[in-house]
Amino acid sequence: MDLTRCVELYTDLIVRTAFTYVKNRADAQDIAQEVFLALLLHKKEFESDEHQKAWLLRVTINKSKNHLRSHWFQKRVALNEELTDMDGDHLELLEAFMKLPEKYRTPLHLHAYAGYSIKEIAEILGKKESTIGTRLSRARERLGALLGEDHDG
Repeated sequence: MDLTRCVELYTDLIVRTAFTYVKNRADAQDIAQEVFLALLLHKKEFESDEHQKAWLLRVTINKSKNHLRSHWFQKRVALNEELTDMDGDHLELLEAFMKLPEKYRTPLHLHAYAGYSIKEIAEILGKKESTIGTRLSRARERLGALLGEDHDG
Protein backbone atom coordinates (compact mmCIF):
# COMPACT_ATOMS: atom_id res chain seq x y z
CA MET A 1 0.00 0.00 0.00
CA ASP A 2 1.39 3.41 -0.86
CA LEU A 3 2.11 6.09 1.71
CA THR A 4 -0.72 8.40 0.62
CA ARG A 5 -3.29 5.62 1.02
CA CYS A 6 -1.87 4.71 4.47
CA VAL A 7 -2.12 8.31 5.61
CA GLU A 8 -5.75 8.47 4.42
CA LEU A 9 -6.68 5.19 6.09
CA TYR A 10 -4.77 5.29 9.35
CA THR A 11 -4.17 8.88 10.45
CA ASP A 12 -7.23 9.01 12.69
CA LEU A 13 -6.44 5.64 14.30
CA ILE A 14 -2.82 6.61 14.91
CA VAL A 15 -3.66 10.03 16.34
CA ARG A 16 -6.31 8.55 18.65
CA THR A 17 -3.96 5.79 19.79
CA ALA A 18 -1.19 8.29 20.51
CA PHE A 19 -3.71 10.52 22.31
CA THR A 20 -4.52 7.70 24.75
CA TYR A 21 -0.89 7.96 25.88
CA VAL A 22 0.06 11.62 25.61
CA LYS A 23 -3.39 13.15 26.35
CA ASN A 24 -2.69 16.07 24.04
CA ARG A 25 -3.98 16.42 20.48
CA ALA A 26 -0.99 18.40 19.15
CA ASP A 27 1.51 15.89 20.55
CA ALA A 28 -0.56 13.00 19.16
CA GLN A 29 -0.54 14.63 15.72
CA ASP A 30 3.24 15.11 15.94
CA ILE A 31 3.64 11.44 16.83
CA ALA A 32 1.48 10.48 13.83
CA GLN A 33 3.85 12.42 11.59
CA GLU A 34 6.80 10.58 13.13
CA VAL A 35 5.04 7.25 12.54
CA PHE A 36 4.47 8.01 8.87
CA LEU A 37 8.08 9.14 8.52
CA ALA A 38 9.15 5.80 10.00
CA LEU A 39 6.89 4.06 7.46
CA LEU A 40 8.49 6.05 4.65
CA LEU A 41 11.95 4.96 5.83
CA HIS A 42 10.87 1.34 6.44
CA LYS A 43 12.53 -0.85 3.81
CA LYS A 44 10.92 -4.25 4.38
CA GLU A 45 7.74 -5.37 2.66
CA PHE A 46 4.69 -6.11 4.77
CA GLU A 47 2.97 -9.48 4.52
CA SER A 48 -0.47 -7.86 4.27
CA ASP A 49 -2.37 -4.66 4.95
CA GLU A 50 -3.23 -5.99 8.42
CA HIS A 51 0.45 -6.61 9.13
CA GLN A 52 1.20 -3.03 8.09
CA LYS A 53 -1.62 -1.68 10.29
CA ALA A 54 -0.33 -3.66 13.28
CA TRP A 55 3.20 -2.36 12.61
CA LEU A 56 1.90 1.22 12.49
CA LEU A 57 0.13 0.75 15.83
CA ARG A 58 3.23 -0.78 17.43
CA VAL A 59 5.36 2.13 16.21
CA THR A 60 2.71 4.58 17.46
CA ILE A 61 2.75 3.00 20.92
CA ASN A 62 6.55 3.00 21.05
CA LYS A 63 6.85 6.61 19.93
CA SER A 64 4.16 7.65 22.41
CA LYS A 65 6.00 5.97 25.26
CA ASN A 66 9.27 7.58 24.16
CA HIS A 67 7.53 10.96 24.12
CA LEU A 68 6.31 10.44 27.69
CA ARG A 69 9.85 9.60 28.81
CA SER A 70 11.38 12.63 27.13
CA HIS A 71 12.86 15.35 29.31
CA TRP A 72 10.85 18.03 27.50
CA PHE A 73 7.53 16.29 28.18
CA GLN A 74 8.27 15.71 31.85
CA LYS A 75 9.12 19.38 32.45
CA ARG A 76 6.20 21.03 30.68
CA VAL A 77 2.92 22.20 32.19
CA ALA A 78 -0.11 20.52 30.61
CA LEU A 79 -3.09 22.54 29.47
CA ASN A 80 -6.50 20.91 29.48
CA GLU A 81 -7.66 22.80 26.38
CA GLU A 82 -7.95 19.59 24.37
CA LEU A 83 -11.31 18.70 25.84
CA THR A 84 -13.22 21.96 25.58
CA ASP A 85 -14.97 21.27 22.27
CA MET A 86 -16.77 18.09 23.45
CA ASP A 87 -20.30 17.80 24.80
CA GLY A 88 -20.83 16.81 28.44
CA ASP A 89 -21.38 13.06 28.03
CA HIS A 90 -18.44 12.58 25.66
CA LEU A 91 -16.22 14.73 27.84
CA GLU A 92 -17.19 12.77 30.96
CA LEU A 93 -16.48 9.45 29.24
CA LEU A 94 -13.14 10.66 27.84
CA GLU A 95 -12.05 12.08 31.19
CA ALA A 96 -12.91 8.77 32.90
CA PHE A 97 -11.12 6.83 30.15
CA MET A 98 -8.00 8.97 30.53
CA LYS A 99 -7.93 8.25 34.29
CA LEU A 100 -7.40 4.56 33.57
CA PRO A 101 -3.82 3.30 33.81
CA GLU A 102 -2.13 2.96 30.41
CA LYS A 103 -2.10 -0.84 30.65
CA TYR A 104 -5.92 -0.73 30.60
CA ARG A 105 -6.40 2.26 28.27
CA THR A 106 -4.46 0.85 25.35
CA PRO A 107 -6.19 -2.55 25.05
CA LEU A 108 -9.60 -0.95 25.61
CA HIS A 109 -8.92 1.62 22.88
CA LEU A 110 -7.65 -1.03 20.45
CA HIS A 111 -10.68 -3.23 21.14
CA ALA A 112 -13.48 -0.66 21.34
CA TYR A 113 -12.31 1.92 18.83
CA ALA A 114 -10.01 0.07 16.43
CA GLY A 115 -12.04 -3.16 16.50
CA TYR A 116 -9.18 -5.54 17.19
CA SER A 117 -9.82 -8.94 18.74
CA ILE A 118 -8.15 -10.02 21.97
CA LYS A 119 -5.80 -12.24 19.96
CA GLU A 120 -4.80 -9.37 17.66
CA ILE A 121 -4.26 -6.99 20.60
CA ALA A 122 -2.09 -9.59 22.30
CA GLU A 123 0.06 -9.83 19.16
CA ILE A 124 0.33 -6.05 18.79
CA LEU A 125 1.27 -5.50 22.43
CA GLY A 126 3.38 -8.64 22.79
CA LYS A 127 1.26 -9.99 25.67
CA LYS A 128 -0.66 -13.22 26.31
CA GLU A 129 -4.30 -13.36 25.24
CA SER A 130 -5.34 -14.09 28.83
CA THR A 131 -3.53 -10.95 29.99
CA ILE A 132 -5.34 -8.82 27.41
CA GLY A 133 -8.69 -10.39 28.33
CA THR A 134 -8.09 -9.63 32.00
CA ARG A 135 -7.00 -6.07 31.25
CA LEU A 136 -10.08 -5.45 29.11
CA SER A 137 -12.33 -6.76 31.86
CA ARG A 138 -10.62 -4.66 34.51
CA ALA A 139 -10.67 -1.60 32.25
CA ARG A 140 -14.44 -1.92 31.82
CA GLU A 141 -14.94 -2.40 35.57
CA ARG A 142 -12.80 0.63 36.43
CA LEU A 143 -14.42 2.75 33.76
CA GLY A 144 -17.86 1.81 35.07
CA ALA A 145 -16.78 2.61 38.61
CA LEU A 146 -15.37 5.99 37.55
CA LEU A 147 -18.53 6.86 35.67
CA GLY A 148 -20.69 5.61 38.54
CA GLU A 149 -18.74 7.73 41.02
CA ASP A 150 -19.23 10.77 38.82
CA HIS A 151 -22.97 10.19 38.58
CA ASP A 152 -23.40 9.45 42.30
CA GLY A 153 -21.23 12.25 43.64
